[in-house]
Amino acid sequence: MIQLAENVSLRNLNTFGIEALARYYYFCTDPEQIPEIIAEWSQEEPLLIMGGGSNLLFTRNYEGLVLRIGFSGIKIVHNNKDYVIVEVAAGENWDDFVAWTVERNLGGVENLSLIPGTAGASPVQNIGAYGSEAANCIESVSFYSIGEKTTKTLPAQDCGFGYRTSIFKHQLAGDAVILSVRFRLSLRPVLNIEYKGLKEELQKYPEPGLRAVREAVIAIRRQKLPDPVLVGNAGSFFKNPVIAREDFTALKLTFPDIPSFPAGDGFVKLPAAWLIEKCGWKGYRKGDAGVHPHQPLVLVNYGKATGTEIYELAGAIQTSVYQTFGIKLEPEVRII
Repeated sequence: MIQLAENVSLRNLNTFGIEALARYYYFCTDPEQIPEIIAEWSQEEPLLIMGGGSNLLFTRNYEGLVLRIGFSGIKIVHNNKDYVIVEVAAGENWDDFVAWTVERNLGGVENLSLIPGTAGASPVQNIGAYGSEAANCIESVSFYSIGEKTTKTLPAQDCGFGYRTSIFKHQLAGDAVILSVRFRLSLRPVLNIEYKGLKEELQKYPEPGLRAVREAVIAIRRQKLPDPVLVGNAGSFFKNPVIAREDFTALKLTFPDIPSFPAGDGFVKLPAAWLIEKCGWKGYRKGDAGVHPHQPLVLVNYGKATGTEIYELAGAIQTSVYQTFGIKLEPEVRII
């Protein structure tokens, strides 16, 4: 019988460092335990699947079960002369996995270096950075279906991947406990280095390669983003908004310096950080809740901010951006 812990503090388990209690808590180190845990759990109460806690904002105690995934492991399940298929357990530290691929000269996820969290979270959010997304390399995702009480595997084409989204974030939210993710990694890597900041940073390296890309990405992230060990944060708080090209053309008349990136036929993507900074929020602080002075896309907890204070700050920023630009910012962070 699974023994659940009660009234467990989550402060050290979320990168915002927000104090919240889990009514029930279980740290699972064996995927074979998942069906038993689910069977023990009263489905009248909410369930939160948690990995590294790097994309969560708690605004209150969690009156249900927090199931933290702690099983790890990496194994090659298929290889040929062009690529390998690697299966990664859901609880594997994401950046440790990226380092593992670079050490073996396996290309595909090097641009996603230093993103916090676990491998199992990567398909949920379809994590991305510096011109790359997890979906570019995901082969399939295995998960336990709570509703069907069975383990299932979805090929990448059925995962509904989009910009910071997937079927696991929407249709299967609350039903899928991700167990492992398979990635297709290239034995003949083609570097993805067209992202402006990355291209500039790589000029410092005499021999571009997977290791150089990883080191450059890490250098950029450390320059721009606060270390959550030192300052509580969850990385980028908002998604970069995507708008119709005609709306962007109209915005350019009022804001001629507004930057943009292509986002498919008839659409452009705007940097949320620019919108937030233009509204005067960069470096803002009220109590211990604030906006990072170097990266306005990052909201921070300077020590004793509550989740509600961070949430209210996010709302004020959304209102300000909408009033100025007519654009609705959507949180990338999951708010509990």
